[in-house]
Amino acid sequence: MTTKLSRILIIGATSAIAQATARLFAAEGAHLYLVGRDPLRTAAAAADLRVRGATEVATATLDANDILHHAEVLDAAWSQWRGFDAVLVAHGVLPNQQQSQASVEAALTSFDTNARSSIAILTDLANRFEAQGAGVIAAISSPAGGRGRASNYVYGAAKGALAVFLSGLRQRLHAKGVRVLTILPGFVDTPMTISFKKGPLWSSPEKVAAGIKQAMYSGFGEVYIPGYWRWIMAVIKMIPERLFVRVKI
Repeated sequence: MTTKLSRILIIGATSAIAQATARLFAAEGAHLYLVGRDPLRTAAAAADLRVRGATEVATATLDANDILHHAEVLDAAWSQWRGFDAVLVAHGVLPNQQQSQASVEAALTSFDTNARSSIAILTDLANRFEAQGAGVIAAISSPAGGRGRASNYVYGAAKGALAVFLSGLRQRLHAKGVRVLTILPGFVDTPMTISFKKGPLWSSPEKVAAGIKQAMYSGFGEVYIPGYWRWIMAVIKMIPERLFVRVKI
């Protein structure tokens, strides 16, 4: 029988995917600890989750790029319920590729948010879960990290770095009783992608959230949501480089 995940920490708790996932756990009566950059939006999300059935909701404010404050926030979170059954790391930004490739500062700012800050907070979390000897660590990467493409390689490079880091973390913690999941959603219709033209490959935050919740209970390794993205990326990775540089995908 699968052990219920009753104490859940969510980093980047005001993102559309994180909120949709939190609502699913709230319906199970979970204890939820929300960490977000905007205190008003985080408080609003907490109020919504209490109405939806969460047993208890606590909040904290953190700019993920403020790495020096990670430990302080996580210390407070850990003392709330003496540990967690699971964590979802869901913060990130979708940068403008044209701006990023034209500006060193813009490129590095995007990389800091999507890779460096996540790696920093996951390093701290990994040590806490290892000491605990149990739990689930899930972090949102992206299929974009599977191969660099001209249209989004700054974002893809950061998500690729995060995926490699999670792969190593998964191997390190496997024998310690801690599952590490790399969540790879395809195109998701969220405020972050409001300017994009939508098509049949796009998913809702709710559909992705259902996949995340299922993976946190029983998934392993890299989890593509929806699952067909695994095969799409397999094909993209197989394209020879001489041909790949000539195509637009």
